[in-house]
Amino acid sequence: MTKSELKELLDEKYIEYCKSEFFIETDPIQIPKYFEDKEDIEISGFLAASLAWGQRPTIIKKCKELMHLMEFAPYDFLMHAETNDYARFKNFKHRTFNGYDCIYFLQSLANIYKKHGGLEQVFTQAYQRHNDMIEALKEWYSIFTELPAENRVLRHIANVNKGSAAKRINMYLRWMVRQDGEVDFGLWHHIPPSALLIPLDLHTGNTSRQLGLLNRKQNDCKAVIELTTRLREFDPEDPIRYDFALFGLGAFERQSSTPDFPRF
Repeated sequence: MTKSELKELLDEKYIEYCKSEFFIETDPIQIPKYFEDKEDIEISGFLAASLAWGQRPTIIKKCKELMHLMEFAPYDFLMHAETNDYARFKNFKHRTFNGYDCIYFLQSLANIYKKHGGLEQVFTQAYQRHNDMIEALKEWYSIFTELPAENRVLRHIANVNKGSAAKRINMYLRWMVRQDGEVDFGLWHHIPPSALLIPLDLHTGNTSRQLGLLNRKQNDCKAVIELTTRLREFDPEDPIRYDFALFGLGAFERQSSTPDFPRF
């Protein structure tokens, strides 16, 4: 397949799959779609992306449970919660993500909104300082983990310094930065879509290798950089729109091969 033919395929599949029936109706992005206020969208979106691994119905059920515990007012909860208010989350569990992990995530988010100006400011300032999203992810990790933490919670927080592909946080950034009119929100205006990194998962990685876009065998940070660099050749301004194409080819067109929705 020539480069022009490959671009034509990716463009065609982007148009086919960047639609609400694929990426809202049965996807955790539906959780932040419940909200109208910017901070509620940011916080609920971050939590939904953080829980996004496993079977879709379970992910969405647990995200709704978490929003219910926050009284469907995530920003207000974080800004006004006192220590005893976090006790309601002690029994929350999603796979290996337990009550301690949940409370740590919520308190770290509260710390970010109270002391660092919120998620958008943290990511935007980090990107503007480094002009590189890998470096921005390193700075975000440092800020998100500045509260004392048990080692167990750290495995749920993507650390590119240790080679993580950071697929869920990159997916979250796609939600917040890109604007496509149907799926991604485009709430943040000071990080260009050209700077985003591919949310690399099993199917996106396998499809990319089959298409000759990715040589590295591991789905790690180096693979993210390699694949993102290739996608920028097809669209320098908005390369991560091809996430829809690669994921659609890898998941929806082979969905019968696995009982789990492998997006996350």
